[in-house]
Amino acid sequence: MHDPRDDQEHRQRDGSDSVHGTMIRSPRAWALEQNDRRVVFASGAEATMFAESRPFRVAPHQLPAWKAVLPIGGHAELLQPGRPMVAAPGLIVPPQLAHSCASTSPYIALFIDSWLLRSCPGPIRLDAGEVRRLLAALGTPDSDGPGTGVDLAAGYTELRALAGCPNPLDPRVAHAVHLCTLRDPDMPITSIANEVGLSAPRLRALVRQDVGIALSRLRRWGRLRSAITDLPDSTAALAAATAGFADQAHLTRTARDFIGRTPASLRHTEA
Repeated sequence: MHDPRDDQEHRQRDGSDSVHGTMIRSPRAWALEQNDRRVVFASGAEATMFAESRPFRVAPHQLPAWKAVLPIGGHAELLQPGRPMVAAPGLIVPPQLAHSCASTSPYIALFIDSWLLRSCPGPIRLDAGEVRRLLAALGTPDSDGPGTGVDLAAGYTELRALAGCPNPLDPRVAHAVHLCTLRDPDMPITSIANEVGLSAPRLRALVRQDVGIALSRLRRWGRLRSAITDLPDSTAALAAATAGFADQAHLTRTARDFIGRTPASLRHTEA
């Protein structure tokens, strides 16, 4: 017989006791459990992580950041329009690549800001040993999957060893992209420009030149991360407003465009 208690979401923070039907949450990480599915999110200065306890496929999207897909026991699949499928034990996908992807097993997806790895025109295949090293660096060496105490800094260091170190940014650009993606995604671009001593048009031009992505698009990515961080504690509409989106529909469109899925798919089981 179906037990309605099974539909309750169970949330816990790494290092704390589980509380039935209650969330214990760290500032930038959360875990949701529903039926046989667990979703973990964590975000830090070096990386953002999603992890799921079952296979998942995302729709076509174009992310303004690097993505590393690390299946736990299965393999990753990537499909670009008009090209054959790429399949491997793991994949690193460069920013702005239009694609859909899937994992055939539980997985971790790491998102790294575009200026933190060396530029690359196409996806990088990872072999099984490289995937194991990345999972071990994150603190996930087996099939149990990560907790909210995942070591994002160590994961980024291992990923940088595989993908290559980036060229340094102009300090003004580095400060601007940090502001709009991590510290204050809702800060107006004119205010960001004033803080680094540039006009708004000149700042936009420098960011596009050094990073290869429009500053406004980077800011939307920062807002999306902020909204997802707040999802377990609020409605999608409130998370959207708090992060600076015009409304919930704007948040949903951005999530589909950038990560190929809706905010609701992170919170509830989809068929």
